[in-house]
Amino acid sequence: MTAGARVLGTRGWTGFTTNEVAQVAGVSIGSLYQYFPNKVALVDAIRRRHLETVLAAVSAGCNGDKPAGQLVDDLVGGLIAAHSIEPEVHRVLLDELPRAGQADADKAAFMAEYLASYKLLIARHCGGAPEAVSDLSAQVLSATVEGVIHDFARRGMLDAPTLQQELVRLVRAYLLGLQAQGMPVLSSNQ
Repeated sequence: MTAGARVLGTRGWTGFTTNEVAQVAGVSIGSLYQYFPNKVALVDAIRRRHLETVLAAVSAGCNGDKPAGQLVDDLVGGLIAAHSIEPEVHRVLLDELPRAGQADADKAAFMAEYLASYKLLIARHCGGAPEAVSDLSAQVLSATVEGVIHDFARRGMLDAPTLQQELVRLVRAYLLGLQAQGMPVLSSNQ
């Protein structure tokens, strides 16, 4: 997978071949096909590895006994770090890959865990229970963080000196707004 990520980041989706991956990995193409039957399967494994890294960062940043403000710092810092791993690959994952290869069950499981962590962060910050946090609030917060980080990743700017500080400020402002409103519970279709 490491060799696959390297080739994917260098060549992009259209130039990505299993033959080159095998060559970079120093294995035969037959050995590669024992683990990955085609290039879509290999790229799906690379994507899953990235999603697992993202979930680990979100979980670490939204859980724990730290003060809520520290959790926000950890969340943003962890997500920037997760997206800074193989940034060229991340750009390809965002912009070039066909979406059909990613299993719907994988996406659903990822989103459930991802949003549950954001609900926990909101609840911790607002002094409520995660079950009281609306799906919509968690989706707005997660999409905001994800959108900023993905935009900076696409432009190769994840190392911008004040990115983390600005994103932390944005997240804290949203959380303070929810807290000031008494963390309203809305249905996800409102």
